[in-house]
Amino acid sequence: MVYENKQNWPEKFDINKLVSIKESIDKLIRGEKVSERRNDRYADVGDEVLLEGHLFEVVDVYPEQLKNLTNQEAKDEGFENLEEYRNILKNIHHGEVWDPELFVWAHYLREK
Repeated sequence: MVYENKQNWPEKFDINKLVSIKESIDKLIRGEKVSERRNDRYADVGDEVLLEGHLFEVVDVYPEQLKNLTNQEAKDEGFENLEEYRNILKNIHHGEVWDPELFVWAHYLREK
């Protein structure tokens, strides 16, 4: 699966389902989180989403493989480091293996 050309990107899902966990919404509102990575694409740059009365704009979207995630990107997700992020994801997905080859979609948001 290669996404070098945006024209090959899959259709996007409903942006209102991009950030669905209360703790993640709270972290975004407090400025402790600036990105949300998902298995699917939920937005394009410029799309907006209203979260608990706060309007956020998507400022960047791109695909990346889990093996390329950095500690900084884990911090962007609102975690202390990559290990904490990996452990939380394994817990959320009920022990599924962290597949380094898996592509995820990084969505960066900024409050308007």
